[in-house]
Amino acid sequence: MLHAQFDPTARQALAVTAVEAKTRRDLSWQQIADASGLSVAFTTAAVLGQHPLPEEAARAVAGLLGLDEDAALLLQTVPVRGSMPDRVPTDPTMYRFYEMLQVYGTTLKALVHEQFGDGIISAINFRLDVKKVADPEGGERAVITLDGKYLPTKPF
Repeated sequence: MLHAQFDPTARQALAVTAVEAKTRRDLSWQQIADASGLSVAFTTAAVLGQHPLPEEAARAVAGLLGLDEDAALLLQTVPVRGSMPDRVPTDPTMYRFYEMLQVYGTTLKALVHEQFGDGIISAINFRLDVKKVADPEGGERAVITLDGKYLPTKPF
């Protein structure tokens, strides 16, 4: 049976413990995802407290990280989602995403509505991918793909 959390502190504490275990064991998020059998983005989000893991994946992740049965069970619960307690993030990496939305949010909204109509892009039926690619001008670029199902507004 699937259970839900109504207080984010348990999952937040587990995320801290899991990241400490990841560091101690010198594991990458990809290695943890490989153990889970799920994508690296979904697995990382789940370990950080934003998604429940299926039972088999939760047990595999907990085992790899050296976490106990209670942790494996908690990894399976539906969390209270939302990873930024403050409205404006202060972490520089997270703030840049906020900044991108401040600059391009209205553009994204206008283009989505023009191409799809009135509705939203789901963050539930969703895929995320992050890739590092060479920049032709030197250095590296981050390619971030946000792939969500479009859900039209339905008049009633």
